[in-house]
Amino acid sequence: MIFKLKKNITVAVGMSGGVDSSVAAALLKKQGYNVIGVYFITSAQTTSGKIRDNICCSLESMMDARKVAQQLGCKFYTINLRTVFKQKVFDDFIHEYESGRTPNPCIHCNKFVKFGEALQKVKAIGADYLATGHYARVKKSRDGKFHLYEGKDKKKDQTYFLHSLTQEQLAHVIFPLAKLIKPQVRKLAAKFKLPTASKVESQEICFIPDGDVAKFLREYIEFKPGDIIDVETKNKIGRHDGLQQYTVGQRKGIGLPGGPWYVAKLDIKNSILWVTTDLNVINKSFMRLKDIHWITGEPKLPTRVTVKIRYNSEPVAVKVNPKQNGFYLVEFKKPQKAIAPGQSAVFMKKNECLGGGIIDE
Repeated sequence: MIFKLKKNITVAVGMSGGVDSSVAAALLKKQGYNVIGVYFITSAQTTSGKIRDNICCSLESMMDARKVAQQLGCKFYTINLRTVFKQKVFDDFIHEYESGRTPNPCIHCNKFVKFGEALQKVKAIGADYLATGHYARVKKSRDGKFHLYEGKDKKKDQTYFLHSLTQEQLAHVIFPLAKLIKPQVRKLAAKFKLPTASKVESQEICFIPDGDVAKFLREYIEFKPGDIIDVETKNKIGRHDGLQQYTVGQRKGIGLPGGPWYVAKLDIKNSILWVTTDLNVINKSFMRLKDIHWITGEPKLPTRVTVKIRYNSEPVAVKVNPKQNGFYLVEFKKPQKAIAPGQSAVFMKKNECLGGGIIDE
């Protein structure tokens, strides 16, 4: 194998205008890599003739990213990813909610946009690798396979959102913040005098900057009112004005007296919101997954691992059974509540992310 000097290795850094990607670029520059800054434009997505600006692609964010690149002495490019973002992320988000499921757009964005088309485009302009400000770690094993591990900062760990990356993608990515925690990143940003050092980070879906998902969905989906029915008594106990503003396991915002009430099921066909006050109703001993991706290849099944059923949830013990009729049956050691169709279930083995799939039911 021929090893290149770092100065001969070109790394494109996906710069969002935030502190994490800014520090990632600064660290790589300090380490001697030939760094170029790239800013991904995914804004102004259009569905049914309607347009919404993307907070990640605001003029302010782009200018902040450009300022950091200029300060570091890096070339800076903008890459248009509007089409793939609309098709794979934005439209999918609308369709999933319309179908009564709760999607996770960040996972699709990483798979198809940032580490999909964007990776191919930066390679086309001469980059050997694409680096981002994600908190995760990639390691190559002796057999040549790339493994994905949690970053040092467990609170910020983003392997959940990266579990669908392929071996080809992982072979060409670098996560410079893998061994850092957020406070250290802030200190480094101040040390490097980066203009983004004190910038507040957004926790919302990038194309819904105010965080009001229901209001956003009303612009694209016709909300159909219907009955709210108690699972136990089968009695009608209220009315709702659109199922798309609910998700399985939800407690707040149902608007019923007594309780607490929990969303048990969304019946899209009949526009019925099924609710319960009994947590046992929404506790499940198993779930069914589709579209499972195994990062280093499917293990011998059945196998026992842990799984996260949502971001920031604690991993719980499960048995993953062999695929049958296109689905994997995953059995919980202890029943779990709020298994939401459309969300991703991500498999872990200690601090390694093995892959994951989409919850079907």
